[in-house]
Amino acid sequence: MYFSMIKLRRGLSPRDFASVGRGDGYGIHRQIWDLFSDGPDRRRDFLYRFETIDGLPAYYTVSEREPTDSSGLWEIHQKTYNPKLISGDRLSFAVRVNPIRSKRDESGRQHRHDVVMEEKRKVDFKKLPDAKRPHVATLIQQAGMAWIKSRESEYGFTLDDSCTRADGYQQHKMLKGKSALPVKFSSLEFNGILRITDPERFIERCLFEGIGPAKGFGCGLMLVRRV
Repeated sequence: MYFSMIKLRRGLSPRDFASVGRGDGYGIHRQIWDLFSDGPDRRRDFLYRFETIDGLPAYYTVSEREPTDSSGLWEIHQKTYNPKLISGDRLSFAVRVNPIRSKRDESGRQHRHDVVMEEKRKVDFKKLPDAKRPHVATLIQQAGMAWIKSRESEYGFTLDDSCTRADGYQQHKMLKGKSALPVKFSSLEFNGILRITDPERFIERCLFEGIGPAKGFGCGLMLVRRV
């Protein structure tokens, strides 16, 4: 596996900037796919996280293959990614996720529910008088923590609840083209401290495969460092 930091080169001409593509969500999605796709049938074998650094677009990626820039627009710093972890290790982490919960209706069809919106519906947020409404940040923290804690055993870690924060909730709408239906999803940021309970599961399932859905749109990649 490879871990890469990919930044737009400095000193590009206005024409070069324009060639990078649209700055909206789908443009960001298309930019990173262009660095890994070598054909129309290529499956996604990478995770990414989009950031803005010094006003310029940048990506963190974890991938099975090295990214390749044929355009000359990107500055790529990469290294082999082979984490060495043991049970009990404590790590600080940051991850952007698509916080949904899947449920089946009476006919057996599966539906995805945004956990933040679900929490709002649960407390009847819109109908509550202002004085009785819980703070939105509190709802996000409660719904987010319940979501990620329910996945601790699946991904081989436990959270330090007192040091973990859920915020930065956003709803996204991406347009592929004029005739295409929009892609809609939400994202939520987690920052905190965790402890490794199953190193092999944590590395393979969490660091290499990512957490939750919408990985093709920049969710799921966990950044970690020792504390």
